[in-house]
Amino acid sequence: MSKIKIAILVSGQGRGSNMQAIIDACRDGRISGEVVAVIGVKPDAPAIERAAAAGVRTFILNPKDFADPADYDRELLSTLASVQADLICLAGYMRKLGRPIIDAYRNRIMNIHPALIPMFFGQGMYGHHVHEAAIERGVKVSGCTVHFVDEDYDTGPIILQTVVPVEDDDTPDTLAARVLVEEHKTYVQAIQLFAEGRLVVEGRRVRVLPR
Repeated sequence: MSKIKIAILVSGQGRGSNMQAIIDACRDGRISGEVVAVIGVKPDAPAIERAAAAGVRTFILNPKDFADPADYDRELLSTLASVQADLICLAGYMRKLGRPIIDAYRNRIMNIHPALIPMFFGQGMYGHHVHEAAIERGVKVSGCTVHFVDEDYDTGPIILQTVVPVEDDDTPDTLAARVLVEEHKTYVQAIQLFAEGRLVVEGRRVRVLPR
């Protein structure tokens, strides 16, 4: 099986743990792929520093440096083309991707969300906001969702979901830590299914083909 080329988009704040999980899984053979680029918004972001320490090529593209959002989209598309990315993985990347990028990589952009979509999702539902909302609502289970990215926040076809129990004494921190463990596993699994050519998108549903 030939290896896929993966580009990871990260934010200026995130620790980069999902990014690191993908890099590690590529290097130890759990993903038939290679991370060819990590693209971030500022050079001193924790995820960018972590990627550089791992020997992965990094690029800095800050949307604020572009007067016209279309110029940012063009530069991002050019960067992705230059590394010949087969799959784009969002790892804490907060910006809604422009239509030209979605169209160019339709069903080839993945994101991980720290809840079971369609619960606690959409604009503003990220990081601890999600876990706070889950605890406040009193749900008995939460989890994580890997989905393809479309034109809106967290609305693309769902690839995989993993359920995590919500304990009576959970805080947002303890729930986040339990979900994060499953995020790493589930994201890696979804990427490997893509690498194996086993994901078929049928409307809003994703079918996983047998081996």
